Amino acid sequence: MNLNFETEYFGIGIQNGKTPENLGVLWRSAQNFGASFIFTIGNRYAKQACDTHNAVKSIPYYHYDTFDDFLKNIPVGTRIVGVELADEAVELETFHHPKRCVYLLGAEDHGLSKQAMEKSHFLVKFDTPKSLNVSVAGSIVMYDRQRGKERCR
Repeated sequence: MNLNFETEYFGIGIQNGKTPENLGVLWRSAQNFGASFIFTIGNRYAKQACDTHNAVKSIPYYHYDTFDDFLKNIPVGTRIVGVELADEAVELETFHHPKRCVYLLGAEDHGLSKQAMEKSHFLVKFDTPKSLNVSVAGSIVMYDRQRGKERCR
């Protein structure tokens, strides 16, 4: 992917997603919120009825077999924003979105891998008592990015 460093962009994806329906919903949201690309790490995407806009054919889709493969192939200078309910994560409400980044969500039952959390430049979480559905969490992150463009770094 050849992107100019002056260009603002973001991608969003899931590491080892378990529920294909969640991918379809997330891709539909990604298309609506202006994602530049979508991706999976581990499990691949299969067309879902809930992706009624067929976003996977409208936005570049990348698949990485492993997290190391993902790290080697994301655009140079891209910041990784892990979305994880972790003590060290900052609350989304106060987070300043990078201009060029990928939002990385974890599997519905295990969250992000330890390696993904360690390699993330930022970790964000929601001010909720329990975890959210992965497609809902991703949609909220993208909405927050769109809503607060003046806060982007």
